[in-house]
Amino acid sequence: MSGTGKSLRVLVGPLDWGLGHATRCVPLIGELVHRGCDVVLAADGAPAQLLAREFPELQIMKLPGYGIKYGKRYLILSILLQLPRIFSAIRKEKRWLSNLMQQENFDIIISDNRPGFYNSKAHCIYITHQLSIQSGISKWINNRLQYLHHRYTRKFHEVWVPDLEGKPNASGELSHPHHLLSHPVYLGLLSRFKYKPVQHYTYDMMILLSGPEPHRSLLEQQLKHELLQSQRKIILVRGLPGNTASLQLSSNVEVHNHLTASQLEQKLHLSECVISRSGYTTIMDLLKLKKKALFIPTPGQTEQDYLALHMRKQELFPFLYQHDFTLDKAEKIMRTFNYHQPFQDEHFEHYRDVVESLLAAVKRK
Repeated sequence: MSGTGKSLRVLVGPLDWGLGHATRCVPLIGELVHRGCDVVLAADGAPAQLLAREFPELQIMKLPGYGIKYGKRYLILSILLQLPRIFSAIRKEKRWLSNLMQQENFDIIISDNRPGFYNSKAHCIYITHQLSIQSGISKWINNRLQYLHHRYTRKFHEVWVPDLEGKPNASGELSHPHHLLSHPVYLGLLSRFKYKPVQHYTYDMMILLSGPEPHRSLLEQQLKHELLQSQRKIILVRGLPGNTASLQLSSNVEVHNHLTASQLEQKLHLSECVISRSGYTTIMDLLKLKKKALFIPTPGQTEQDYLALHMRKQELFPFLYQHDFTLDKAEKIMRTFNYHQPFQDEHFEHYRDVVESLLAAVKRK
């Protein structure tokens, strides 16, 4: 380990399924840099492009993704059928890290949902909000998947959960299962953004596309006809970092393939309401900004179905299923929904204390 007077070297590797794992690492990476750590990132594809925009000064090592393909329906079944590929990817990332640790020294390794991203030579952290798996198939399958996940997570020194330990919380049973297999450290809620009140809105609505293909493109195509005819002032963020292809819509619709964190934060503040997938990172960002929003769960993605239902049950956000969605219907629901805001600014700051405790503990070794 590094001596007390030296900067700790930290390697951070987020999962490549969508952008949420990379984006929720942004505040943690920023805090580590602020505290003087030498931070190196491990990613590829869209997550690497996103992190390069946020931290152009940091080195990014190319760590191959899992390469999982998604079907149009029954996402969990599609993933179950690809378990051999997932297990292979886990073994490969473990070898990748082992080879790297023979050449370089890292004091801390932070894995966001990459089960093979650990090494005995470093203090290893695993980040997940899925201590319980919601397969949508059966309770027996949920329990089997939970035990399988735990077999990997128990090899890490700590499991960090981006949520509050008690109630209220944002992830429900996902992060607070009845049968807890590990002893996690709850980070509090994570968001890259800072809330500020706005007197006048520039946009009637922001539509924030994200998530894996083909579902991102399918929703975009479904929205395209309405956006071509729309008289509303709308901003559409397509969730395509590194993509330069343009999309022509109504003159009232402002289109961006991708926005940096600072750009997205500014545009979100200027938007009266938001329509997005019910991804967990997006939920935390919208809670931080105190936005009115409506979710469209990714079809077949049972975790997003669960989170959308959990949000509505807590009177945080409403949702519509994709097959039932129209802009008019969404606007009517948002106008009448009784939005509730139980979270305070301090609920989004606890991660700083967790990072401070980690660095102090590693320096003592």
